[in-house]
Amino acid sequence: MEITVMVALVISLALFFDFTNGFHDTANAMATPIATGAIKPKTAVALAAVLNLVGAFLSTEVAKTVSGGIIKEGTDGVQITPDIIFAGLMGAILWNMITWLKGLPSSSSHALFGGLIGAAIAGIGIHSINFESLMQKVILPAVFAPIIAGGVAYLCTRLAYALTSRHDPETGDKLTQKRGGFRTGQIFTSSLVALAHGTNDAQKTMGIITLVLISAGTQPAGSDPQWWVITACALAIAIGTYAGGWRIIRTMGSGLTEVKPAQGFAAEASTASAILASSHLGFALSTTQVASGSVIGSGMGRRGTTVRWGTAGRIAIGWLFTLPAAGIVGALTAMLVQTGVIGVVIAAVAGTAAVAYMFVHSRKSHVGHHNAVQIEEVGQAVQFRKKKSLAKAIKNGSAKR
Repeated sequence: MEITVMVALVISLALFFDFTNGFHDTANAMATPIATGAIKPKTAVALAAVLNLVGAFLSTEVAKTVSGGIIKEGTDGVQITPDIIFAGLMGAILWNMITWLKGLPSSSSHALFGGLIGAAIAGIGIHSINFESLMQKVILPAVFAPIIAGGVAYLCTRLAYALTSRHDPETGDKLTQKRGGFRTGQIFTSSLVALAHGTNDAQKTMGIITLVLISAGTQPAGSDPQWWVITACALAIAIGTYAGGWRIIRTMGSGLTEVKPAQGFAAEASTASAILASSHLGFALSTTQVASGSVIGSGMGRRGTTVRWGTAGRIAIGWLFTLPAAGIVGALTAMLVQTGVIGVVIAAVAGTAAVAYMFVHSRKSHVGHHNAVQIEEVGQAVQFRKKKSLAKAIKNGSAKR
């Protein structure tokens, strides 16, 4: 197969991965405001799509990490070929589709890195991986970012409820207090998350396309993504975001915990802060892990609510298996494509068939904007009353009668 044909195939596959990244990660920004009724579902995904598009143009630091940080560059250029990148993308896309079908908010970023690493090890050798960069810019952020974001969300939720609570001047009991302002605030914070997602996740595909162009000898090693690459990736992730990803929105919006406006505001603010900071530093952060950690932290921070730890455990297992699972598929595909043109064709046909099967299977239990999240009447704080004060009130009422 001519190198130009292979490069075109890999670029097309990379843009499709970018599309799956968009609908897979829409929930990161819009699940909580949809759940609280702050934004209507269709409006939410449209807003997220536009802001993902804008965010993709704001930075290229993460793209540089992907194109020149994870896979080593030798004296004669990068030690990777378009065939290997094709195999890595296949692993990432199939894992994205599987977790989407199951409604699991797994990491598209780790699926991508896992696929590439597995393909590179199988096709080139373990020496092709820059483990120092992988540890510093992928593994460590994956471990600490959701914990930090969850902790910040917990503190912000506690603070939000403490600042907005009021007490009965006679009994000192906490009374019902409207917190509708947080619903308005959620529009801002969720928009910031969507913008931040564009600055981080769209760049990963930019880095992949830049990597394949460098490996094909059409672009100098160490150079930045070209303008057309940035534009194409921005459009692909925006279109994917608008497609929805309602299964994962359902998990993030109501599967982890019951979300109220103050919680959603705190979760989104902490998520956006973590993503923007990592994008500035060039960390290829998993926005899904950060968002999930923030939602769990906000659930722990509100009295009267519970975190569904069973769902959280399923998500954690998905996180744990993402890198190795995508890596195995990437490695198997790499071994197949190295057999020649026939191997590439077989891999492409098999991958397309698998994606088509999962899409058709998903239609049997369709999840859309109409049934993704059960939106309840929100904006009222939980009313807490002391048992002693309640008994006193009943006794006074009886005396008056």
